[in-house]
Amino acid sequence: MFKIVVFASGSGSNLRSLLNEFDKSKDIRVDFVISDKIHPGAFDVAAEYSVPVLNVAETGKPGFLTYDALASVFTEKNINLIVLAGFLKKIPDSFVRTFRSRIINIHPALLPGFGGAGMYGIRVHRAVFESGVKISGATIHFVDEYYDHGKIIAQAAVDIKDALSPEDIAGLVLKTEHKLLPETVRKIAAGKLKEIDNRIIIL
Repeated sequence: MFKIVVFASGSGSNLRSLLNEFDKSKDIRVDFVISDKIHPGAFDVAAEYSVPVLNVAETGKPGFLTYDALASVFTEKNINLIVLAGFLKKIPDSFVRTFRSRIINIHPALLPGFGGAGMYGIRVHRAVFESGVKISGATIHFVDEYYDHGKIIAQAAVDIKDALSPEDIAGLVLKTEHKLLPETVRKIAAGKLKEIDNRIIIL
């Protein structure tokens, strides 16, 4: 069984896409949902599928695990992949190093454009809209010590030439995210990724 955990700070729509895809799977399972928030919408989604939830914070506070404690849980449970799906906190460098090449993030634009510190959610779509570009999309990349910087795994383009607002773009891109993320997780679980000349190739 390929075990994944999902980090989310918001409503959990990408989490739902994963749970819809893998709920009955004999090969891939979501073991935990993690958040930096006390009770985000993502926890309600997790409850629908009876997936355990945990809270995490960089410094210890009641009801929250530290990242070091969370790393111990993941190691004990033999977690294979960590998926950041709308998680708004930067992952500590030490945690990234512990799970190098086992953490992925989905970003609502075509990196390396429209990424970096502070670029999340509607802020991304507003920047895309104001730039006047006609194509946006979604990117899945490995997480390293820098915002939106790790090697790109998969991308999907979205035609936004008729979008009339950042919210229009957000809706179009989100539909693509919901398809791209489960597809990519399935490829990773099947060992279909290979690095060639500093590029990630999906076989």
